[in-house]
This record gives sequence, structure tokens and C-alpha cells, in this order.
Amino acid sequence: MLEWITNTINSLGYWGIALLMFLENVFPPIPSELIMPLAGFTARATPEKLNVIGVFFAGLLGSVLGALVWYYPGKYLGERRLQVWADKYGKWLSISSKDIVKAKGWFDQQGGKAVCIGRLVPGVRTLISVPAGMSHMHLLPFLIYSTLGSAVWVGLLTYSGYALGSQYELVDKYLAPVSKIVAVVLILAFVVWVMRRKRKNRRQ
Repeated sequence: MLEWITNTINSLGYWGIALLMFLENVFPPIPSELIMPLAGFTARATPEKLNVIGVFFAGLLGSVLGALVWYYPGKYLGERRLQVWADKYGKWLSISSKDIVKAKGWFDQQGGKAVCIGRLVPGVRTLISVPAGMSHMHLLPFLIYSTLGSAVWVGLLTYSGYALGSQYELVDKYLAPVSKIVAVVLILAFVVWVMRRKRKNRRQ
């Protein structure tokens, strides 16, 4: 995969970066933790070919466009149909109906800001668009929150690769444990929210 990412960036430049980040949002197994650091490193190694600012905006464009791919199915298909589809075909994208339920609960708890926060968490980045669509969140706020969250994520990865140089692969190595911790915290927060909601319903 690393060779494919490298060839795509070298061959297509900014458009290649945008394409890769678009696909990363559609197919979660493709890691942005390798795409953007490598793009940042390439900008540092060959400034005559790629500018780091251009790399950032190319990655941001692909990321936001990719978020829309999951927003519209959530809006027009609904939760039940998406769960059935995920259990039937989601294994190819590492997505299950349980993932959709968790993302919906997180969105219901946090509202619009869940989109911004979710764009910073690997594994949640893609799925957070689904409950936003299911909840019929207006497109403009969705795009604003998605852009803000994606800008932080893409900027962090791009700068990391630019700063680390040829050791850009260390970004994925050190970011993976942090991402897992963040994911666990989000799951715990969701569980606490569910428990409190159940207690509140019992009292009523």
C-alpha cells in the first residue's frame, strides 16, 4: 500500500493527494496516517514539485469530499437500511451495523460538534458522516464542522511528515496508540451517556 500511495502522489501530485484522501474517507482501511505524512515529506524533499500549503489544501479537499459520500446515504436510506447493508456488505469496508449504532449514539449526544470531533478520530472519521445524514443535519453546518475537524487532522499529519522528513512513517507508529486511547475514551463517554439516559427514563 505504501508503494501505491507513493506512486500516486509522485504521478498525480496535488490531485493524487486529494484522490487518496477522498478514498481514505470512503474506504477506511486506507490510512490517512500514511498519506498526508508522506505528502508532507515529499513537499519537503521536492519543493519544486509540491508546496506544503498546496499539499494541505489538496488533502483537505479530498477529505471533505469523501465525507459527503457517507452523508447522503445516511440522509436518504435511513438507519435500518444502512444497518442491513453494513451487515451484508460492510465487511469489505471494515464497517458493521454496530459501528453505525455507536456513531449515531455519539452524534445524538454531541450534536453538530460530534462531526468536528469525529473527524479527528481514525475509525470514526468516516462513520460520523452517516448519523449526520440520518439526523438530517443541514448540509452547510455539516460542511463547516467537517472542514474544521478535517483541517486540524490533515494539518497535523502534513506538518508531522514535513518535520520528520524521511522518518515520516513514525507518525503512524506513535499516532496509533493515541488514536486507540481517544477511541476508548469516546466509547466510555457513550456508555456513560446511555446509562444516564436509562436512569432518567426510569425515574420518569
